[in-house]
Amino acid sequence: MLVLRLLNVVAPAYFLCISLVTFVLQIFVFIPSMFRDPSTTPLFSPALLHGALFLFLSANALGNYVLVIQNSPEDLGKDFNLGKGAEVADWLDGSRSPGSALPGTHFCRLCARVTQRHDHHCFFTGNCIGSRNMRNFIMFCLYTSLACLDSLVAGMAYISATLSMSFADPLAFLTLLPHSISQFFSGALLSSEMFVILMLYLWLGIGLACAGFCCHQLLLILRGQTRYQVRKGMVMRARPWRDNLQEVFGKKWLLGLLIPVQNVESSYRRQKEK
Repeated sequence: MLVLRLLNVVAPAYFLCISLVTFVLQIFVFIPSMFRDPSTTPLFSPALLHGALFLFLSANALGNYVLVIQNSPEDLGKDFNLGKGAEVADWLDGSRSPGSALPGTHFCRLCARVTQRHDHHCFFTGNCIGSRNMRNFIMFCLYTSLACLDSLVAGMAYISATLSMSFADPLAFLTLLPHSISQFFSGALLSSEMFVILMLYLWLGIGLACAGFCCHQLLLILRGQTRYQVRKGMVMRARPWRDNLQEVFGKKWLLGLLIPVQNVESSYRRQKEK
């Protein structure tokens, strides 16, 4: 538990550091290197278009990241009058009767709250993912993967121009790291160039992981399930996939694709207000 709590603090700081390093490399290294003299180019120059695209992806990724943290799932323990005594222990060991809990309700030890439609605890945001912030979490994963892909392409172009190498061969990227390590220790490669090469593989890993999270989460939403329900083997009532998507993304789903907006109200809160 101590290791998990430490990871819950370190992981968000790690993500913010990676974001800051990516922003600095893109704005102050890649764009000036790929476009030597931006002052002589027209208004819609490739440099400005690439910079605007990267800023758009980064703003959406960080904006949804903040919304995931702010829109914490509802603490149903307050409504059920759960304290720190035996009742919470009943939720932890599963001895509470199913009729007294809503479907997918789970007590998170790290957040110390009971949430409805609990999906999982995200260490990179330090928050649980549930009905209120599910859409923002998916948008965060989507735009993070796109920003990493954009940075990966720009970084490969920078390394190709700096080291005079070609990535036309698919094996060139796979052999880049071991070849660069040998050159770095022999003194033929600068530390700044080695750092960019390491960032290429980091962007690739983060981008693939976020894309996988996004696709897997969308498949679960289409089925009307969460990861917690799948892990516990809960059988959910079958509903049309359009209703499942609308419950998460809302009617104004297109707006959420373009700018970071607050997630829709959860179904539990709507039922409680009625």
